[in-house]
Amino acid sequence: MAENTTANTQQTWFITGSSRGFGRALVRAALEAGDTVAATARRPEQLDDLAAEFGDRIAPIALDVTDPAAAKAALKEARRRFGRIDVLVNNAGYANVSPIETTDDEDFRAQFETNFWGVYNVTKAAIPLLREQGGGLVVQFSSMGGRVGGSPGIASYQAAKFAIDGFSRVLRVETAPFGVRVLVVEPSGFRTDWAGSSMTVHDVPEGYDETVGAINRRIRQNTEGPSGDPVRAAEILVQMAKRRDIPTNLALGVMASEGSITQDRRLLTQDEKWSAVGRSADFAEAYPVDFPQDATA
Repeated sequence: MAENTTANTQQTWFITGSSRGFGRALVRAALEAGDTVAATARRPEQLDDLAAEFGDRIAPIALDVTDPAAAKAALKEARRRFGRIDVLVNNAGYANVSPIETTDDEDFRAQFETNFWGVYNVTKAAIPLLREQGGGLVVQFSSMGGRVGGSPGIASYQAAKFAIDGFSRVLRVETAPFGVRVLVVEPSGFRTDWAGSSMTVHDVPEGYDETVGAINRRIRQNTEGPSGDPVRAAEILVQMAKRRDIPTNLALGVMASEGSITQDRRLLTQDEKWSAVGRSADFAEAYPVDFPQDATA
């Protein structure tokens, strides 16, 4: 096992979307590990109970991640309070349900504003601070859908999660010389409020009952809720942040882990099947080449 680089060192976290769900679980896990936390939320008073419990090791800070100026101000306040930011967590996000065909354009854009542009705003504002202090860890919350995709009814959410991964790949390369590391977290279903009051389910037209309607019923009709435990997940991420050896992407939960492996194997098989055809587009390669045998009707 790789040596932990900061196992016995107190870290300072900056976490968006801290008032509930994954964000709140992560705030508590970091505090219980002895760390300090700048916990941001649209309504920071929702963190008053944690402030009463943990005192000056938590700084509740107001933040709407869709506002670039607010992101800069929140990060500045966090550094004023704690001196540095070791772990930046972009967790804030939500999803509404409707087919692409009937989705209201403003609703689609509003989701993307939070789910992608919020990540962009906070990350961009944090880069100068991380570069100045000589490094840090950026944790970007994507989803299993951002790795595997294809979940009917949440196109805006999944498009944003795919965008987060692409954005983070570039971020990882650009900031590595500054000592910045980037971890993309890809959870499957967890018992948070993601599919509860945080989610608006719009009317599902009859033609989409077997796709959008079916996945909506599956999410909401399980009386026990999703199988993922956000408390365990938060503890795992706190431990991960204290390691030198971390993955670039972490599939979190059984469905996410198994789905990612299945998807990766499928893509590898497909790439190998079509490799000769794709390569033949270059001047130096043999052309034409035989296509794989076509499927029968």
